[in-house]
Amino acid sequence: MALLMEKGAEPQTEKELADLDAIAALKESAAIELKEEGNKYVKMGKKHYSEAINCYTRAINQNALSDTETSIIFSNRAHVNLLLGNYGRALSDSEEAMKLSPTNVKAFYRAAKASLSLNKLVEAKTFCENGLDQNPDNEELKKLLKQIDSQISEHQQHEAQVSKALTSAKGLVSAIEDRALNIGKAMFQELTGLKKPILDKDHILHWPVLLLYAEVMSSDFIEDFCETDISAPLPWDKENAYTRDAIELYYEAGSGVRLSKREIISTFLQGTVASHLESFGDDEIDGVKSSPKGISSIGEGRSKWVKVNERRTLHAVLKEPNLIIPGIPVFFVVSKRSSFYKEFKSGNWSLPF
Repeated sequence: MALLMEKGAEPQTEKELADLDAIAALKESAAIELKEEGNKYVKMGKKHYSEAINCYTRAINQNALSDTETSIIFSNRAHVNLLLGNYGRALSDSEEAMKLSPTNVKAFYRAAKASLSLNKLVEAKTFCENGLDQNPDNEELKKLLKQIDSQISEHQQHEAQVSKALTSAKGLVSAIEDRALNIGKAMFQELTGLKKPILDKDHILHWPVLLLYAEVMSSDFIEDFCETDISAPLPWDKENAYTRDAIELYYEAGSGVRLSKREIISTFLQGTVASHLESFGDDEIDGVKSSPKGISSIGEGRSKWVKVNERRTLHAVLKEPNLIIPGIPVFFVVSKRSSFYKEFKSGNWSLPF
């Protein structure tokens, strides 16, 4: 009997040949039946999709149909996997279908759909174009190709924006390194948001500056303070305690930890389309500090209040070696006419947090 023949053995008699033909016919019939059964399960809805996949798999495993018919079954299984969100399996089935029948347009369409869902936009476009080579009038492929082209365009625009944001952040860090400034962790963002310095076309830094009135813990915010300007506060209070001749300006020295170059770039990317980046495309960034000597903090023990010489430019003040800029410059404004002035100058006052 043909069923008892050893694997690889050639049939010797007409009986064995007939048996083999009968077995092949049975397997072919079973495969076709399983395919049709699978199609019925698909029409019955999502609850029966797993049964449809099982039928298609068993039909394929019969190894009894032509390449063209088997291609259709792979394509059908790809369709069900798409419906289930099994995009990787759908793509694999579609590719098998295309190998077996390069003219199976549905397989190209489903491969494109799966690739699109996997965000493989270039591959999706190629599948669409190859499918249209087979059938130039296929409206589904035309519509899908238009959708893919639109997403590719959006992706390219997004990548261009990310690149621009990263280039800007690196430019800021380079300018800060050139000026030997120390940047620390951003503070007071509840008052300033995600404001950051801007480097203009003349390579001049424009800083957002926060002025804190230490006695009453109110604040003023200057959005654009050019580094070449004299560091003089502009606002004053209603009771005239903070008139121009009465106020003094201070910064807190020896406070904070100097950020690394990588950390500064991450800070400057906050609030941009590139905020998600973990790699900045430059191996030299890793481990490099934002200023020389590799010191992670400045000052020892208690921080100090240092009076600002208001005849100096903002740049000259910020490059003081004992000043770590907490994201953006922060200066404390006190009035010599206030009773609070003595407490502040004595060093007994500190930020209430």
